[in-house]
Amino acid sequence: MLGEIFGIDGIIVLVVVVVVLFGGSQIPKLARSLGTARNEFKNGLEGEQAAPGANTGTPAAAVHTSGD
Repeated sequence: MLGEIFGIDGIIVLVVVVVVLFGGSQIPKLARSLGTARNEFKNGLEGEQAAPGANTGTPAAAVHTSGD
C-alpha cells in the first residue's frame, strides 16, 4: 500500500528518517507498543459491540430494596 503511494524511494527515505529519529534500539520497542495499542483498540471495539446487549436489566439506581 505504501509502495503505491510513495514509491520505493519514498519508503526508503521514510525508513531512514524513522531510524534517525528513534534510533535503531528503540524501533522494536516502538513496534511492540504500536502492536499492543492496536490489540487494545480491537478489543475495545469488540467490547463496545457486546456492551449494549449486556445491559438488559433495570439500572442499579432504580432498584428499590425492601426494608427501608
